[in-house]
Amino acid sequence: MKEVSAAIIIEDGKVLLARRAKGEKLAGYWEFPGGKREEGETIDECLVREIREELSLDIEVVGEFDTSDYKYPGGRIRLIGLLAEIQNGVISKTVHDLVEWIEISSVLDYQLAPADIPLAERLRNDYG
Repeated sequence: MKEVSAAIIIEDGKVLLARRAKGEKLAGYWEFPGGKREEGETIDECLVREIREELSLDIEVVGEFDTSDYKYPGGRIRLIGLLAEIQNGVISKTVHDLVEWIEISSVLDYQLAPADIPLAERLRNDYG
């Protein structure tokens, strides 16, 4: 099973969501940004790398949030949600066409990637 990191970044009662661009896997779906863990990398290191690559942001992982196991047509993944804080940078998109700060209470109103839905439900229940 592939391990995939997901950034749960909360600021001022809002959470950061990103929409996958055309031509990307799951194009048009919203997600907590992150990506696949590479060999020899911790899940925290993975998230820091992925957010730097995808959004040009430097983050600090501040804790674990939750996990979600999901079977996509290409195989099973374990999505590991990590609470993170932005340290530096300005958002620049590479695999997303939209990045938005949204009210936590409305997180489930977005067309989320299936693996992200359990994390969004917990987020809304805990913080919304």
